[in-house]
Parts: sequence; C-alpha cells; structure tokens
Amino acid sequence: MPMTTSPPPAKRLQRLRDAMRQHGVDAVLVPSADPHLSEYLPPRWQGRAWLSQFTGSVGTFIITHQFCGIWTDARYWTQAEQQLAGSGIELMKITSGASVQYIDWLAAHVKPGQTVAVDGAVLGLSIARLLQQALAAREATLRFDLDLLDAVWRDRPGLPTAPVFEHLPPYASKSRSGKLADVRAAMQQQGANRHVISTLDDIAYLFNLRGADVPFNPVFLAHALVTPTRATLFVADGKMSPELREQLAQEAIDVARYDSLAAALAALGPDTTVLIDPRRVTHGTRQALPAKVKVVEATNPTTLAKARKSEADAIHVRAVMEQDGAALCEFFSWLDATLADRERPGAAELTELTIDAQITAARARRPGFVSPSFATIAGFRANGAIMHYRATEAQHAVIEGDGLLLIDSGGQYLGGTTDITRMVAVGAISAEHKRDVTLVLKGLIALSSAHFPRGTRAPMLDAIARAPLWAAGIDYGHGTGHGVGYFLNVHEGPQSISPSAMPEPQTAMEPGMITSIEPGLYRPGKWGIRLENLVLNRSAGQTDFGDFLQFETLTLCPIDTRCLAVALLRDDERRWLNDYHAMVRERLSPLVTGAALTWLHQRTETL
Repeated sequence: MPMTTSPPPAKRLQRLRDAMRQHGVDAVLVPSADPHLSEYLPPRWQGRAWLSQFTGSVGTFIITHQFCGIWTDARYWTQAEQQLAGSGIELMKITSGASVQYIDWLAAHVKPGQTVAVDGAVLGLSIARLLQQALAAREATLRFDLDLLDAVWRDRPGLPTAPVFEHLPPYASKSRSGKLADVRAAMQQQGANRHVISTLDDIAYLFNLRGADVPFNPVFLAHALVTPTRATLFVADGKMSPELREQLAQEAIDVARYDSLAAALAALGPDTTVLIDPRRVTHGTRQALPAKVKVVEATNPTTLAKARKSEADAIHVRAVMEQDGAALCEFFSWLDATLADRERPGAAELTELTIDAQITAARARRPGFVSPSFATIAGFRANGAIMHYRATEAQHAVIEGDGLLLIDSGGQYLGGTTDITRMVAVGAISAEHKRDVTLVLKGLIALSSAHFPRGTRAPMLDAIARAPLWAAGIDYGHGTGHGVGYFLNVHEGPQSISPSAMPEPQTAMEPGMITSIEPGLYRPGKWGIRLENLVLNRSAGQTDFGDFLQFETLTLCPIDTRCLAVALLRDDERRWLNDYHAMVRERLSPLVTGAALTWLHQRTETL
C-alpha cells in the first residue's frame, strides 16, 4: 500500500484536529471502507491507514480532541500493537462478535450538543442507522457531509486507472443478458423497477467484466443502475475501450461517468420503486434517492446468484485446483530441497519474503493465472501466531533452525479463485508442535466430513471444526470459513462459517457454494497453526427429514504428515487423510514431473 513519508502520523492527526475545530466537530469516525464497502481498499480510501499507520484490513478509527483509538478484532491485535506503538493511538480490542463496539463507546463518551462527523459516502447504510440511533439518544449531532480527510490529506491518491476487461466463455458460463434477466425477474418479485448496485463483486459478476482496481480482487470501481429494459454502468472515463463500450451498447448497457450516480438517482421520478440492499450500499447512496421514490430493501439478487456456482463453473474450479496444486507441488518440493541443502543457490537467502516470491512464481507458470488472491502469509515460528501477518522488507524472519512455518496463499485464475494454508516442519519440531497441528487437522476433518440439512445457517457449522480443539481447552480468534468467489473476491458472502456472523436466512448453505474450512491454533510468541481447504456444497441426497448437503474438498495439496502426532488420529480420521492424499496423488501426478512428482509421491504415502 503506498504510504507517503511525510508528514508523520502525529502531524497528520494534528492537522485533522485543526480541521475538526474549524468545522466545530468534536469527534471523527474513519471506517475502513470505500463507496462500495470493499474489504480491500483502493489507495484513495485508505485514510485510516494513512492517519494511523495501522495497515490491517479491518479497523475503525475514532479521533476526538483528547483521544484516538482503533477498534479491531483478534486477528489484528498483535499487528496493531506493533504498528501503533508510541503513536498515542490506543488499540481497542473487539473481543466478541459485536463489531460495532465503537458505536457503544461513542454513545458513552459524546456529550449532548456535541458533533460527530463521518463521511457518509463510505459508511454502510445499516451502520449509519445504528450510529444515528445511538447518537440521537445522546442528543448529539451527526454529520455525514464532511470528508475531513480531504482537508488534511494533501497528496491523496486519485481514482485507479486500470482497464476493464471481459470475463469470456468458456469461463463465463452464463451470459450478461441471462444474468440481467434473472435480476429483472427478482426486481419484479420485489415490486421494483430500478435496482442500484454498488458492491464491486456483484457488478463484476452481473456484467461478466473484471478489472484490477482493488488489490487481489479482479474488480473495478463502478456503480450500476438496472431498469426493466436497460442498465447503466457508472465508471471512470478511459477505463473501457471503445470496442467494449460498443459491445455493451449492443446489449442495452450504457456507460456513464463514475461520479454521476447521484445525479442519475436524483432524476428518478415519483413512479419509481428502487431496490437497494442496506448491507451493501452506503448512507450517501441512500441519501441521493429522492424522497418521492419508493424504496424496497432486500438482499441484492446477485449476492446469492454468484455464491451458487453452476456445475459448469465447478468444472472449471476443479481444473484450476489441479493447476494450483501442481504449482504448489513445484513450490514445496523446491522448499524442502532448499531446507535440506543450504548450499543450494538461494538457500542462504531463504526468508519469509522468499516464500512469497517463489510461490507466486510457481503459480504464474500455470495456465490461466492472473494474480495472487491475497497477500501471501508466510509466518515462521512466532510470526505464524500473528493471524494476518505479512512479512515486509523492514521486518521479516530468516527461515533457519527448527520450527513451524505457516504458509497461507492463493491465486486468481480465469477459471476460479484459490486459498490454501499448509504447515511445514523446518528442522526438528517438538511433540507439542505435532500435538497442536494434529488438533487443528482434527477440526478440518470433522467439518469436511459433515452432512447437514440444506438451508442450515452457515454460522451453525462453526462449532463442528472447533469441537476437537475445545475438548483440549483450546480456541482460535477467527472464523472457521468464508465464502470464495469464482475469479472474484477471495472473501465472498453471504455464507460465513463464523461465530461472529449472525445466522440469518441469507447465510443458508445452498448447493454450489464454495467455502473455506480453516481452523487454527495460535500461541503468541511461540507459533501459529492453520490448515485450510476450500470445499464445495454438494447434494448428499434426501431422507425423510429433507434434503441434505455434504462437502466436496476442492483443494489439492498434501498435508505434511511430518507435522502430525499420528497416534492421536482415530481410525476414521486416518482413513480420511489417506483417502484425501490418494485423490491428490491421482489428480496431480499427470501435471508434474521430476522433483515435484517425487515430492508428491513422498508426501501422499499411506499412513
């Protein structure tokens, strides 16, 4: 993420407080968000990171004239402690699923008559309503019309300029016109004749378009307005070629300026009924709708549609998993050989940064590869206990001696998105290491083997993966699984296997959904463990009690049995691991040769 070298954080905060005084503001809330409520933000909207130097992807920053603090969850506590040290910014730990604890703090500390400011253009509508309710009870004023960052961030980046391109057949298994027809049918069911979409993955999916405006996610900045006969994409000038614009025009899709959405909404007539998703639009977008139009609030039709991959999509994803697994065989065989022979070229330079470079290079040699799907996490020893750790040139570990190496990585391919975590034994590891890895594997196996009724709310499955760790008095501070897109966002809803996610109707597990299973175990200052596979929801048949689903494991890469206390595995768990390794060997052997093939056969031997 681009960072300017001046002014220092203390000076930036002083500038912000000066601007607060000029506007009569007592507190400023800076969310980690953009106008599309994206997880990964274009540089222009990384204001929280620019102000504080805390670069975790989740965090809410509150600044008053006497206090400043960042609220973030357990995944980022260690990182935040390091990055905020000496800054005067307090780490406010979110210890439960109540991700709006900062609203409670504001309500407890703001005084009647005081003013709180937040940029409504980047604040989610549902959060804005909670904030309004809390501050109204305190008789405080809430302003959404001030973007005070513009007053102090003098070299603020502009909009990204990467071109938009088509996601074409055979990978795009359904046409734009077919997807738009589905959306219009859903609009009609809701009684709506307009639909506003701001979430970037929904837009990319609906229009079979991709881009590179957001790190790691192949999406582009845009809003969309769908009517019964036409659709409009609001995109920055110069991002679409004349040929692409012409192709879209032939399909009754207009292209307008990115900043013209508000004007288009303001022009809607009194006979308009607009469908919006309050979880996926900002307060600013909602305010742009005239009072005279009727508004229907419901989940974007595309949210569930893109989560349920078709069988044609699944065929491409399986092929991608084979190519990704082959790349990982090449990488891990190189890594094992390098660890075994420190005289090999490059061995003396083996660091966490080397892991990132080598694993990305292995993927880049595979057909259809586009980019990593997130920043590679390579954490050796204690660094593995930092859940969202990322090595940098300034701070990284050399991989030498004894310990566990955690590697969490993924790729974006034209035919799918991958995300995998594996553990590597470096040198001699202890019995405690092996016990911990085995407990995490037990959690992975338990959930991977589950059968459950169709429609089960995804958060309800979380405890299945945790049960083996809970039995040992152990837990982990992140969710067990997230949805994964189809050459789209590596984190995709609506399903989330997490205790902090509300088990609401839209989180129901349905056929075709792809989700991660990634239990973990973290001992701060010592080591961290995580094992992760992606799985596909498939039918498990019908019984007298209804339709049931099961998981098909998609990820293809051996689990390092050198890290395991095999005696702790039950017979059925050992059988699962042997069956998994037999499948991995069968499907990857035709795609690798030489040292990678030898490594594959060694790592998939029957226990």
